[in-house]
Amino acid sequence: MTIVILSRGNCGLSKCITRYMVAMAVADLLVIIFDVIFYEINGMYFSYTFLDYTPVCSLNIALVFIAIDCSVWLTVAFTFDRFIAICCTKLRESYCSARTATTVIAILFGFSLMENIPIYFENEHQEIIDNVTWFCSVKSNLSNLPIWVAYFFFDITLTPLVPFVLIVVLNALTIRHIIRASGIRRGLRGNNNNEDHRDSEIENRRKSIILLLAISSSFILLWMITFVHFICTQFSSIQFMLTDYNDPFAIMEHTGYMLQCLSSCTNTFIYAVSQAKFREEVKVLLCIR
Repeated sequence: MTIVILSRGNCGLSKCITRYMVAMAVADLLVIIFDVIFYEINGMYFSYTFLDYTPVCSLNIALVFIAIDCSVWLTVAFTFDRFIAICCTKLRESYCSARTATTVIAILFGFSLMENIPIYFENEHQEIIDNVTWFCSVKSNLSNLPIWVAYFFFDITLTPLVPFVLIVVLNALTIRHIIRASGIRRGLRGNNNNEDHRDSEIENRRKSIILLLAISSSFILLWMITFVHFICTQFSSIQFMLTDYNDPFAIMEHTGYMLQCLSSCTNTFIYAVSQAKFREEVKVLLCIR
């Protein structure tokens, strides 16, 4: 529903912002399909289905990582786009366009696809029944290969460490610029004795920062535990994918994974809360009068 509403272009948003939001909605939907439904729900409630064939299982895991990377980096791209639009007036017209947004989205998708191709080859079958391979698990000898260790470190650093830092820094710079510019603007308006007149520019900035902070803050909060767990693994002997659920770090890891999946479901509600026109379009789509 979110994809349909945003694609109609009636929410009062620029084409640039709309394309980023549609792309984020598509990526989030893919995370829910491949990770939550095809991987988690299928693994818990069903067994020996088509999804459990080893090649299909390996493909689904690779698609999970591709979808997650797209979702995360599209959030970074959207944050960077808003940073350029608000803080860099000279680059705004050339960068903040629908064409640039489409190019950035295509590049991020292609990079996520290429970067996660090795994930497909990291798995092996768990069972063979009637010459058919079932299920998949990480090959035991991979942890001894230096190139694979390097790839794993590169992959986990790329998501979520780098996006987390970029979003925090870009948001801090954007907020500082808005506060400074709004203060100067109010001062100039005060000198002109127009205090009672509603400033549309400040209102537009306020709406932009609300949407930006809502999406970025949601990402930061819901990825925080995964980020902290990643930092802990770099400075201790903690391992990933622990199965001892009495271990506090295992609880931390799986809680972070749960919240990470939840982050793919929150943007729709953020749009509904922060965008009045989006709520109106929901009513129109559902034929509510």
